[in-house]
Amino acid sequence: MNDESQNKMGTPTPEELREQVERTRDELGQTVEALAAKADIKAQAKGKAEAVKAQAAEKTAAVREQAAVKAASASGQIREKTGQAAELVKDRTPDAVLEKTAQAAAQVRESAARAGQYAADRTPDPLLEKAGRAATAARANRTPLVAGGALLIAFLLIRRSRGRNR
Repeated sequence: MNDESQNKMGTPTPEELREQVERTRDELGQTVEALAAKADIKAQAKGKAEAVKAQAAEKTAAVREQAAVKAASASGQIREKTGQAAELVKDRTPDAVLEKTAQAAAQVRESAARAGQYAADRTPDPLLEKAGRAATAARANRTPLVAGGALLIAFLLIRRSRGRNR
């Protein structure tokens, strides 16, 4: 209280006392709210959990970015080394072998084209239609077909290895 708020005898007026009580109530209310917030362990835990979650998301994003950069770098190195190896093999292969290989590849392509044309010419139309539908279905469902093929190969390899062990 200041000196102006006191009357001649030094005691506050009822109006001043009411204002003082009101201010004290406001301050007490703010203090109680602050204490309640400190005592609300559930809210504090929730806030900390959200902060930890956000931090984890940031770290995850950073790790993913680093992994992508490393994968791209490794992929580039593999391509480069593969290209170098192919060039080295090509350089060390005699020209006569390269020519024979090219001729053999051309003959195989030509034979395959002739065999395909022969098969297409001799195959009945209903069978061609069914084969076309099967090929379209296979193209549309590549993943299950590849997975099935991998399972079949694994099965056959396991069966083969068990046959050797007996």
